[in-house]
Amino acid sequence: MSNLKRRDFIKNTALTAAGLGLALNSQAETVTSAGPLFKISLAEWSINRSLFSGAMKHLDFPILARQNGINAIEYVNQFFMDKATDSAFLREMKDRADSEGVRSLLIMCDREGALGDPDTKKRLQTVENHKKWVDAAKYLGCHSIRVNGFSGGSWGSPPDDFEESQKLVADGLQKLCEYADQFDLNVLIENHGGNSSNAQWLMGVMKLANHEKAGTLPDFGNFRIYKDKATGVITSYDAYKGVAELMPLAKSVSVKPIAWDDKGNESPLDYDRMLSIVLDAGFRGYCGIEHGEKGREWAAIGEVRRKLMESRDRLRGKYSE
Repeated sequence: MSNLKRRDFIKNTALTAAGLGLALNSQAETVTSAGPLFKISLAEWSINRSLFSGAMKHLDFPILARQNGINAIEYVNQFFMDKATDSAFLREMKDRADSEGVRSLLIMCDREGALGDPDTKKRLQTVENHKKWVDAAKYLGCHSIRVNGFSGGSWGSPPDDFEESQKLVADGLQKLCEYADQFDLNVLIENHGGNSSNAQWLMGVMKLANHEKAGTLPDFGNFRIYKDKATGVITSYDAYKGVAELMPLAKSVSVKPIAWDDKGNESPLDYDRMLSIVLDAGFRGYCGIEHGEKGREWAAIGEVRRKLMESRDRLRGKYSE
């Protein structure tokens, strides 16, 4: 099957997989000469259930995003873990995004080791493991890769020693940034559990790394630091405070429709309040939707997109030039 015919076939069949209700009302937002207050992108993790199950294919991601009104995407390396150096596969990824007019923004990188591993050998190996993703991101036209700011632990683990883990993660981050700088790529750390969900800790890492390519990716809904499995007690960081503290070095933001306070309580996101914090920092880039619900991934994505657009319209007067 030729590339053109295959692409037409995918377009014709993907509507069903993505959900007819949203796809029929999926006109992509128009960017005026003045530009929107912020733009909307889609993180691949939003459809992780369908990707893991095989109901959707990684290569179809830009096509499905475009059909659902979104023209910029953020990849997750877990869905092409063994393809980082596969030139033919990366070329197909790029061709599909380009043919749809979809911009590739970044690659979210997991499962490559702890950037701040206390063992020097393992820490250097983690840096080495991420280099192929820098190369892939450059080829795809991305501006950044996202890495995890873990030391001895991982997602769901108790926080590591505050100051020591800062130094270790900063060391790994600086070394990776030195490599990424050759390609004019940023290396971003997301608040992703453990110490990284403490905005003061993460900004301390940035200060210690002291590299212009080191940045943050604030995630509105990821300020839960740790949940004690024995007691059920949740330690969290205030999301609105955390985003405000991370925004000075933010190159992108991830949107989830929840927010945490500093007492372990979760509540629905106040879109206007949070987006005002983002805009007050001078950010005019992409707000990436990272949310999907079981059995209704695309519907949930559409709901968040609609709320982002409604909030943007409400805030336009306040931030218009």
